[in-house]
Amino acid sequence: MPGKKIRVLIVDDSIVFREVLSKGISSDPDIEVVAVAGDAYEAADKIVMYKPDIMTCDVEMPKMNGIDFIRRLLPQYPLPVIVVSSVSGVVFDAMEAGAVDFVAKPDIHSVKSVEQFIHEMIDKIKIASVAKVSTALTKKRILTDISRITLDTDKLIFIGASTGGTEAISSILKQLPETVPGIVIVQHIPPVFSRMFVERLNRTANLNVKEAQSGDYIERGRVLVAPGDRHIKIVRIGRRYKVHCFESEKVNGHRPSVDVLFESAAKECNGKAIGVILTGMGYDGAKGLLSMRKKGARTIGQDEASSVVYGMPKVAYNIGAVEIQAALEKIPQIICSLL
Repeated sequence: MPGKKIRVLIVDDSIVFREVLSKGISSDPDIEVVAVAGDAYEAADKIVMYKPDIMTCDVEMPKMNGIDFIRRLLPQYPLPVIVVSSVSGVVFDAMEAGAVDFVAKPDIHSVKSVEQFIHEMIDKIKIASVAKVSTALTKKRILTDISRITLDTDKLIFIGASTGGTEAISSILKQLPETVPGIVIVQHIPPVFSRMFVERLNRTANLNVKEAQSGDYIERGRVLVAPGDRHIKIVRIGRRYKVHCFESEKVNGHRPSVDVLFESAAKECNGKAIGVILTGMGYDGAKGLLSMRKKGARTIGQDEASSVVYGMPKVAYNIGAVEIQAALEKIPQIICSLL
């Protein structure tokens, strides 16, 4: 007996784009487009009528933009939303509103661009079908003020994340004090968006957040984020550490790969590290985190209840890589207690 298809509602004000997307994702045997809509009001009616599993939503639409629609929709109908947008930082507003993922709009006149977009969209729809939806109403407030804690340590912090990670990382960094040791992050994200993500983090956190470049030193109060199309590893220089960003084959289907970063941390830090694995589909980072733990590093995994997708943290936990499993809102405090 065939499995149940993932029911998708497409919301976009362009008839041409709706047809391209509908035809493209329907080519996958696991996906069924149950309805399309040209604006938020039409979409709201179709949600009630067709009860889709997933909604894809344009950001720029007449009557009501996609972000306002998501903010109003999710408290009433908590379904996973994938935002489709031109390359812009507004996708992070959509993620903050509760969208589970985003995809950049293709050049509709380029066959290759459209094919890549459809392939990516099919993957994201399948991931979103198992994602947990969080809204502004369900996000938990962090009560403990750790912004003034003085941390005296030579440990470094390494964080890896995928689907749902942009918001998870943002919530952690906002809570960490300026005295925190150097942090290196891998988030699975496209190249142009990685720079926008870094700029947003730099505005909202008390830390100096930078898109990493080869030769950057890891320093107290500084956060280095891997570029969207480069692996990143750390190199020890005397008593200091710097990063090396490089192009090579994808690892576990990703570039940057969390495993590449974590394995280098295991090799170079001799246990003087904290590894954190957050929400995301797949298994990237699990083996690297285990290597870190075996070398004496402290390791933290996000729990299932607070993960958008409990994939990467689950695999890491199952293989014994996670020393402490915790809800997202408790992770900043745990990091500080380990320091």
